[in-house]
Amino acid sequence: MRHSIYLFLGLTLFILMLSSCKSDEEPITDSSAKLEFSLDTLRFDTVFTELGSATRYIRVYNRNNKPIIVSEIALEDGVNSPFRINVDGIPGAVAKDVEIPANDSIYIFTEVTVDPDQPLSESPFVITENLLFETNGNDQKVVLEAWGQNANYIPSRFSAGTFSLLSCDLGEVVWDDPKPYVIYGVLFIDSCTLNIPSGTEIYVHGGLAIGEDADANLFTYNDGIIIVQPQGRLDINGTIDEPVIIQGDRLESPFAEEPGQWSGIRLLSDDNEMDYTEIKNSLYGVYLDSSAELSIKNSRIYNTSGPGIFASNAKVDAENSLFYNNAGRALQLSFGGIYEFDYCTMANYGFDSPAVSLSNGRCLDAFCGTFETNPIIANFQNCIISGSRSDELTVTDFYDGMNPLGLRLDFINCILKLEDLLDPEESGFDDFLGDYTVDCINVSFSDVLFADPNEGNYYLDTLSVAENQAKVLNDIQKDIEDKPRDSTNPDIGCFEYQYE
Repeated sequence: MRHSIYLFLGLTLFILMLSSCKSDEEPITDSSAKLEFSLDTLRFDTVFTELGSATRYIRVYNRNNKPIIVSEIALEDGVNSPFRINVDGIPGAVAKDVEIPANDSIYIFTEVTVDPDQPLSESPFVITENLLFETNGNDQKVVLEAWGQNANYIPSRFSAGTFSLLSCDLGEVVWDDPKPYVIYGVLFIDSCTLNIPSGTEIYVHGGLAIGEDADANLFTYNDGIIIVQPQGRLDINGTIDEPVIIQGDRLESPFAEEPGQWSGIRLLSDDNEMDYTEIKNSLYGVYLDSSAELSIKNSRIYNTSGPGIFASNAKVDAENSLFYNNAGRALQLSFGGIYEFDYCTMANYGFDSPAVSLSNGRCLDAFCGTFETNPIIANFQNCIISGSRSDELTVTDFYDGMNPLGLRLDFINCILKLEDLLDPEESGFDDFLGDYTVDCINVSFSDVLFADPNEGNYYLDTLSVAENQAKVLNDIQKDIEDKPRDSTNPDIGCFEYQYE
């Protein structure tokens, strides 16, 4: 640290000597006169293993035949920034009226101090800041970027917008390092089982990226994706005390609960397992392609800008799991498939989309003039499907009732929130409750369910209509928090009400 301070002071004296002479020539004021920079992003690529500082510089060019006055050079976050600058020999968060002689340049020395042991909310994995320049009415910037936390960067810290492969010749890779794992770009898992034990923290760096297709056409896509190929497998084994957490890498306020920060997890293989897993702040939680399989237990998927689970002709077995704050449905099960949900809660409050949608087909054009069909088998036992809409379940039968094997649904001892499905003219179903439900409760806005859904609290209220209404399932005797369920009259949903 002391060496860094001496270096910074020495650079200050050096700049003072270089800038001792100013031109008497009239400066240029034309708004078309802009600055040029030696780089557009200044990266501090040191991996900090202890409290430390690093110094880098930017060179700012005036390519004009007259001097130019930079009205202001400032750190966007001002004195609150972890970065410090020295402009033309003057340290501080802001420098004003800086003159750059004709066809000349100045150096801006930048320093950052990082404590890798600070909380992530104060020292995230990537610390970014804009260095702003105002010249003759023009606003320009250089991005400052430093690395704040010790972590395992997969595949490296410079892989945003790239594709990488994790493979192990059909063996197994275990992510059991106590340091977090930070994924950059698109990670493909192929010919390998990725085993993620309890307590592992995984952060995914998202954002827009630019790709190029086979014809050299550029396109943009959402970065930050984990893709499990047909010969890959994901095996996540969290515990009640140490769940596995997968989320975006921006944890500072206001990003801590912001959805859509990274793309999500895409499965193209069978035999994937998630136990005590939390997935949040993504575009979608888990996307299952045709024939993909997932067993998910005691898990939570929330704060997504799309579906919590999107499945297309796939297989999902879920129990004791919570899906909430999913802007594009908690569950979107389309184009058929086989699905089993036991003791799950699908709650969609504050969004204009149903909690659950089911269909046995998919449209092939914008107006669905042509479509493909595939049978769907979906069983829900002891589940809550509710939210702030009058309808929280939608069902689309592409067979239009002509194939009794194309739509096989069973809702047993569930809490549902239905309106349109009960209207034969609106839904096309003569008697949805009679044909597809057994001992279910259709709730209204006046019924009490959760303690406080507006605050994300989906524990059952003391007066909840879900209490004592579930069917006993002998192989599931505990809830999502490992609390015992009543042996004769359990509660519906992922939480069993706990009496004081």
